[in-house]
Amino acid sequence: MDVASRIVVIGVGNDFRRDDGVGWAVVARLAEGAERQPLPAGTALAVSDGDPARLIGLWEGAVLAIVVDAAHAHPGLPGRVHRLELDTEGLSPAGGATSSHGLGLGEAVELARVLGRLPGRLVVYAVEGADTSLGTGLSTPVAATVEPLVRRIVKDLAPHRGPAAHRKA
Repeated sequence: MDVASRIVVIGVGNDFRRDDGVGWAVVARLAEGAERQPLPAGTALAVSDGDPARLIGLWEGAVLAIVVDAAHAHPGLPGRVHRLELDTEGLSPAGGATSSHGLGLGEAVELARVLGRLPGRLVVYAVEGADTSLGTGLSTPVAATVEPLVRRIVKDLAPHRGPAAHRKA
């Protein structure tokens, strides 16, 4: 695989803390969909607990990294999705997003910036959660965002489509 064409979609969170598993659920759905319609060549799907070193290792060398994570906002609206893109000053909200939470995501971005290990482009989808108690399964409003978010990510990936290929990170 040509490193210059590397793309990674990373689901951040904990599948055993209910809505904190939304990133993992989105990546699982993308993998299922890739069986029917392959993702662009060089696309890797991965999950992470959000540890900054692991995140940097996953997105290092990528031309595009898309990260999906649970968010906490006050007041919150469970299931609301915020799209943030990396700019020269850090993560900037698009569409009025005001808060994101990422189990070390902010620290990973700043550390990667200092080390010169940021991806070419970083997009973060932060999904407001309702329930992060112990257990599996997403709350109803968060579960309802998974399919629409998968479609949005597929659209983000569309400009990179060439010969079809898919691999797991």
